[in-house]
Amino acid sequence: MAITKDQVLEALGNVIDPDLGKDLVTLNMIEDIVIEGKKVAFTVNLTTPACPMKEEIQRACENAIKHLVDTEAEVHANMSSQVQQSQKMEDAESDTLSGVKNIIAIASGKGGVGKSTVTVNLAVALAQTGAKVGLVDTDIYGPSIPTMFDVHDRPNINTRRKLIPLEKYGVKLLSMGLLVDQDQAVVWRGPMVSSAVKQFLSEAEWGELDYLLMDLPPGTGDIQLTIVQTVPLTGAVIVSTPQDVALDDARKGVAMFNKVNVPVLGIVENMAYFTPPDMPDKKYHIFGKDGARNLATKLNVPFLGEVPLEQSVREGADNGRPAVVEKDLSPAAVAFKEIANRTAQQISIRNASQDPTDKIEIKFK
Repeated sequence: MAITKDQVLEALGNVIDPDLGKDLVTLNMIEDIVIEGKKVAFTVNLTTPACPMKEEIQRACENAIKHLVDTEAEVHANMSSQVQQSQKMEDAESDTLSGVKNIIAIASGKGGVGKSTVTVNLAVALAQTGAKVGLVDTDIYGPSIPTMFDVHDRPNINTRRKLIPLEKYGVKLLSMGLLVDQDQAVVWRGPMVSSAVKQFLSEAEWGELDYLLMDLPPGTGDIQLTIVQTVPLTGAVIVSTPQDVALDDARKGVAMFNKVNVPVLGIVENMAYFTPPDMPDKKYHIFGKDGARNLATKLNVPFLGEVPLEQSVREGADNGRPAVVEKDLSPAAVAFKEIANRTAQQISIRNASQDPTDKIEIKFK
């Protein structure tokens, strides 16, 4: 008996996306079904190229056809992706961001926790999966992104008077550090800083992006408020170290985003432990153990993962080579890649289960 398209769809209707909790047919993920005798081919359009369950879903699809349609079927499930858009782009600051599907704030309550290092590695890791990624450095007073990418050229301006972001490792970049001399201090009051951040967003040619990561300065002040009032954030990732003094501020960061109705996608624990290179089985929890993990549980937000303290990560940041670009991945680089996948996973869950975000209107009483 010939295999039909209806049989294929009925069988694939039994394959559940583990993150979204619905079957692939209901989620409209199945496309381009081609049947030639016993050969069955189709495309599964996942919600992110960084889907950590890609191989499991592929096997489930192939097994569903063989077990429910024809045991002799030759099945080829082509795994593709189309990142979903979260924000209502008609509410964005200008049409410049109309091609940006998701805007993610990477934040910390305090400085010194490695937030920029985490941001850089997450951006590059997402780009390595095939996603279109941008990164804007909103730390106007202490920009570090140019050093971490070893990029110091000034951005060009196109015929529309828009800044053209630089690009390296597949990531589009903008930072105040690209516009001022490295030894020059930015001595500005709050309104000028807020204006600069708005210009990075509304007066730059970002083009088509799946993810635009925003490296926020520490704290819960002017820039954070400017961002949530200027663009509709998909969500926020909070970076902390395990120690109590950092966790206190991380808790405030989560509270700030909750207050302005921005979903917290998860918490990352950086500098979780130190393993000496000559003693790979040893873990020294210099700053405490499981602090951020426990905080995530307490606040009922996802725990995205822990990153060990490694000299190579610091050296890579200083030399403009993020850990995830090295051929031989260190444990920290592996952790960054896993955290990038989990972040993309949480973005997909957020987009499937919650309404699109709007810019936030903040009223002070």
